[in-house]
Amino acid sequence: MKNEERLNLADYFLFDRIREGKGERVALRFGNHTYTYRDVAARTRALTSLLIQADVRRGERILIVLPDAPPFAWSFYATLFAGAVVAMGNPDSDPAQIRALVHYTRATAVITVDDIARDLEAWMGSREEAAATQAHEELRRVFVAPRVATGEECEVDVAPFADARFVSLASAIKSAGEVDCKGRVTHRDEPAIWLFTSGSTGEPKANIHSQRDFEFNTEVYAKKTVGYREDDVSVSVPRLFFGYATGTNLMFPFAVGASVGLFSERPTPESLMRAIEMYRPTVVTNVPTMLGKLLDHDDVQRKATGKGLDFSSIRFSLSAGEALPEALLDRWLARFSSDVYDGIGSAEMFHIYASNRPGDIRPGSLGKVVEGYELKILPEEATGSNGASVSPGEIGVLWVRGDSVSHGYWLDREKS
Repeated sequence: MKNEERLNLADYFLFDRIREGKGERVALRFGNHTYTYRDVAARTRALTSLLIQADVRRGERILIVLPDAPPFAWSFYATLFAGAVVAMGNPDSDPAQIRALVHYTRATAVITVDDIARDLEAWMGSREEAAATQAHEELRRVFVAPRVATGEECEVDVAPFADARFVSLASAIKSAGEVDCKGRVTHRDEPAIWLFTSGSTGEPKANIHSQRDFEFNTEVYAKKTVGYREDDVSVSVPRLFFGYATGTNLMFPFAVGASVGLFSERPTPESLMRAIEMYRPTVVTNVPTMLGKLLDHDDVQRKATGKGLDFSSIRFSLSAGEALPEALLDRWLARFSSDVYDGIGSAEMFHIYASNRPGDIRPGSLGKVVEGYELKILPEEATGSNGASVSPGEIGVLWVRGDSVSHGYWLDREKS
């Protein structure tokens, strides 16, 4: 493999920061707990070694079903460093949905929290289930973390399991100790992460993305378009298992040596404000619905106490996932004078490919094309991207081209 063909995202997002001398910078904050880049790297190396010992091979899926807490970070980067493929699930999903994910992804390992692991253990031990589907026949190891509130100790053991395949994530990493694990060399076009669609047109489908997709969008969107900086602190409303937030509140900050503030509770105006007061973020990943709720919450606070919400630390907020009405953005800008960069992205392209940006915001618009992408709006009946675009004001279908496009949907060539 030629040097220019080699790319592993654990190097690009994490270990390159160590090589740049940023190991003592704070990478993660979780309440009063802080973790430097060196701390995250050490846990990532240990967990990578454990995955390899568990016979996880290159290209196999590891299903991460964790809340927004520090173990998510080293689980994510260790999977990549082992040459395996990240798949992510919502830790608040119904147990049946988690089981379906294990089956769909054919995961070799699962990293999750105690309550989900207990259900999986019962499922895997069911003779009827095993005889009927063999849905979990590839699963060889389940690493288990505690489900904790923000600020609680997240590296504690969980109660033992009867099934020897289930082990405490914290004790396993501690037992591994300082490991000089080199990880696995991967090709830039090898699968790295599966990103699930929203399911708006049916059951969610997994987009198979290669290593290079995430480097590309990080360079052209996170760094060149909205401008993440080393001195930034980020906080997110969407949870880390969702590709929008995996980018904005884990990958993008790590790419520049910034800090991530995590809170594990369900996002509400109250829980978000606690996080903002605690971490004083400069970048907030948001959605229009929460922007509206924050404005309403601010109105209530000002009427009750005469003091509204303090967003003075925030350089900018990001908005995606749904339409941002012009009136809502105008109301936000009038109240807080804090920029909101509304944009559009998709699981098929990993992240944002058209966006408003510093010094160039047009309310009611999704902004301009991100460098490196090509966008065309074609007639609804178009079957390829070479036709003529519709005229201004006409409705059509958006076609996108760029170097972060997925390989296709898992087990669904027709829809791909």
